[in-house]
Parts: sequence; structure tokens; C-alpha cells
Amino acid sequence: MKSIRVNRYIAMCGICSRRAAETLILKGAVSINNNTIRDLSVKVSNLDKVRVHGRLISVQKKKYILLNKPKDYITTLNDERGRKTVMDLIKNACNERIVPVGRLDRNTTGLLLFTNDGMLAKKLSHPSYKIKKVYHVSLDKKLNNKDMLSIVNGLKLEDGLIMVDAIDYINQNKKNIQIEVHVGRNRIIRRIFEFLNYKVLKLDRVQYGLLRKKNLLIGEWRTLTKEELDGLND
Repeated sequence: MKSIRVNRYIAMCGICSRRAAETLILKGAVSINNNTIRDLSVKVSNLDKVRVHGRLISVQKKKYILLNKPKDYITTLNDERGRKTVMDLIKNACNERIVPVGRLDRNTTGLLLFTNDGMLAKKLSHPSYKIKKVYHVSLDKKLNNKDMLSIVNGLKLEDGLIMVDAIDYINQNKKNIQIEVHVGRNRIIRRIFEFLNYKVLKLDRVQYGLLRKKNLLIGEWRTLTKEELDGLND
């Protein structure tokens, strides 16, 4: 392993996030080769012995878990209000500290990836990589041709112009829509239809990049296959 900043190393070991690691460093809770550090710019390699609160830490094995998220779970590591979180659903998936890549809102179902691979998570989250996200949407009324064309041509919402990559009816049922986007703005699919005065009854993410459900039942998780992982890293 090449030399990296110690806060990143701590995060790669699954102890906490990079920002939380910076707090630990500043508090004097981190030592390298038995020397306490408080300098955030210090770098380490795999030859160094890093300890947090006196405990020797090491880099975790990379883990990749795909969840078919049900409704009524929020995408967060923990919730101060005691609501159900997606972490409850994958708590027995592995011993490593994994986190969700992106988010799905409480009432949205579908594919959500968890990993401790920070580089892959960054790639999948950044819009410049144009990671495909496909959703199935059920509306309270038929999407008319005029509004369909408005979505195709782009909608100007409060945070700017929104362009979708593809949109179509599902089995010619104009209440059921398949829509593809690569942008990751908050509640983007719901806001598109709400802007046009439609109510979203159901929203399900059926594809994330090259990842598909493959008979993954709602509320269940599975590890990625080698082929899926190779495809994501291409």
C-alpha cells in the first residue's frame, strides 16, 4: 500500500469516517509506531503500526453487499429518533464496517449498495461517471403525452435543469413509468413528477449501474458476484 493520510487509513480500517478520524487525531487518540500524533497531514503505509485508543488496527477486507430495500427504512447509519434504518437489514452481512453508497428515501424501495471500498463508492456516487439508475414509478393518474414530452425535453426545477436519460411507459400502462437517470440529486424522481402535479404512489429502483435484482426479494441482501464487481471497476 502506498502512503496515505492517516485519517483515510483509519476509515479504511472500518473504525469510523474520515472526518470522525480527524477528531480522534486532534484529541490525541491515535498513535503511529507508539508515537501519539495530532497532525492531520501525517501519512502512513502498511509498514506502520497504527493504534486508536491503544488498539492496533488494520485495513479491512473489501466487502460489497446489495440490498433490495423495503419501504419505511431510512438510509442512514443510525437515527437519533429511533426509526428503522437500512443498517438494521444488513447487520449480519459481515463483520466489516460498510456504508450505503448514495441513498434512497424512506418510501422508496429497490437496490442499495453497501461497501467499505471508498474508491468504488466515490466512482458510483459522482455524476461525472454517469452511473445508470433505472426506476419503476407508479403514479396516481396517467402520464399524458404533453407531460411526457416535457420530461424528455428537460424540466427546470428549483435546483436547475433536470434531464433524464430515458423514459417510457411500462406495458403501455400510462400510470406505470420506467425512467432512467444518472444524476444523484435529492428526491429527483419524486420531484420531477410532483412538479407536473402527479403523486408518486410507488418508487422502486430496479437497476443501479449494471446491478440488477436477480430474484433478490424485498428486504433481502446478497454479496456481489465477481462478474458484477469486475464490471463496476471497469
